Amino acid sequence: MFIRFRPFHFPALLGVVLAMGPDLESAWTRHAIDAGYAGADGVRLGDANRDGFPDIATGWEEEGVVRLYLNPGPENAKDPWPAVTVGRVPYVEDAVFSDLDGDGTTDIISSAEGQTQSIFVHWAPSDPQHFMDASKWETEPIPVTQGASKWMFALPADIDGKNGMDLFLGSKNPHGQVSWLRSPSNPRDLDAWTLHPLTPAMWIMSLRYLDLNEDDQPDLVYVDRRGPEAGVYGLIHPKDNLTADQAWLKLKISRDPGEYMFLDIEENQQTLHLVVPIKNQGIRWFEQTLTQPQTWEETIIRKGASLDTGFGKAIAMGDLNLDGHTDLVWSAERAYTSKRGVIWLEQRADSWQTHDLSGPEGIKFDRIELIDLDHDGDLDVLTCEEREGGPGLGVFWYENPHLNPPR
Repeated sequence: MFIRFRPFHFPALLGVVLAMGPDLESAWTRHAIDAGYAGADGVRLGDANRDGFPDIATGWEEEGVVRLYLNPGPENAKDPWPAVTVGRVPYVEDAVFSDLDGDGTTDIISSAEGQTQSIFVHWAPSDPQHFMDASKWETEPIPVTQGASKWMFALPADIDGKNGMDLFLGSKNPHGQVSWLRSPSNPRDLDAWTLHPLTPAMWIMSLRYLDLNEDDQPDLVYVDRRGPEAGVYGLIHPKDNLTADQAWLKLKISRDPGEYMFLDIEENQQTLHLVVPIKNQGIRWFEQTLTQPQTWEETIIRKGASLDTGFGKAIAMGDLNLDGHTDLVWSAERAYTSKRGVIWLEQRADSWQTHDLSGPEGIKFDRIELIDLDHDGDLDVLTCEEREGGPGLGVFWYENPHLNPPR
């Protein structure tokens, strides 16, 4: 594979690199979903009760609990959401939805680092009417993962076309890795799951499914945060030659050193975009033209020194102001005192314009989801925060003020 980089070239912006001037007068309204626990560490979406509304799974690391939030619908989305603790997992880092045993109900898979170092399955009750009853949920570790590494993320995918959902796993040292957790014929037999490392890593920040070579197989894009191999990578599914021990082709997408954080992906009919903040170094944007699928172009988007924020943590792409152009939402950690922890970057014809989104509240933010929670036609911002005032702001969303787009 041949990868071609063109630093400082951005076709969508006519080659103009970020010019950021702070605009701190338009913070969006924040709506709490749950602020009752400590250490909210990520939000993942899925329709747990099959009612058509996206629900949320969150691991609360400091509290050691995994929580499910059922979306009450747009009319009640601004109030705290119905919630239940589905399991207790010390050092939980992430939680994600998947019907792992194929019984028609949506389970939750959690990843734990620290001293726990295990992947857990939180089996959902067979009747969705019992989802809010914590006693109906059953939590079990997957034995082959116990003590193997500090697990950071799980990504459900049917990797081998057999036995339903498998899991991509990412961890950090010791024994940092990207792995395939292979499902057996009976997924409920957790002793029969097998672990197959795909590549070593130091600290996985993102795992994202993407068909990189258009062969209808689940390739993987991942971000390794630190160390000599820090960067953005692809792992290409071997397709017909897949075996448990088959090596996957590793593709390096990034080219420069840095501390890589949470990745986002945007795909349309013509191009594929990957964007990732580099801690204290700005943003990197990678573009692939689908007519030349092996060619990537990289743009470095630098922040102006006058922008008073913390260090970059996560990013998401979407049209926030309904003008037909992709904007960016950027979150931070170490956003102390009057620094902004969440901002949005408006794409204009020849520049980026920076706008306040969070106001000064919040210190350590996490992953971002852009979703229209109030159904008014624009993208709201869903995220979480784990440090403000001790317990943190919890899980919440910011209401987009660009209401009711013209039709």
